[in-house]
Amino acid sequence: MDNIEKMVKLTILYDIYKSLLTDKQKSYFEAYYFKNQSLGEIAEKYEVSRNAVYSQLNDIEENLLDYEAKLHLKRKRDKKNQLVDELKQKEPSDEMLEIIKKLEEI
Repeated sequence: MDNIEKMVKLTILYDIYKSLLTDKQKSYFEAYYFKNQSLGEIAEKYEVSRNAVYSQLNDIEENLLDYEAKLHLKRKRDKKNQLVDELKQKEPSDEMLEIIKKLEEI
């Protein structure tokens, strides 16, 4: 997996599982992945070492991957979206369109 694929995967997992992270973990993750700040910039802002930031980001990555491995929320969401797309390809009845709408709202 290259860096871009890894970043996309982690940001999707973050979107799903961020409520399971601490406020500090969210701050570090958002600074690094969303604001494109360097380890040094983050370390300076939070008055910690670059190594502490690096370690924290690695822990966050492991946590996000672990949450997905256990809970499978991303996989389930992707499967639901795939099924909705398949339903849209067919000639839907009014009842089926209502079900599709409800599925999309979940």
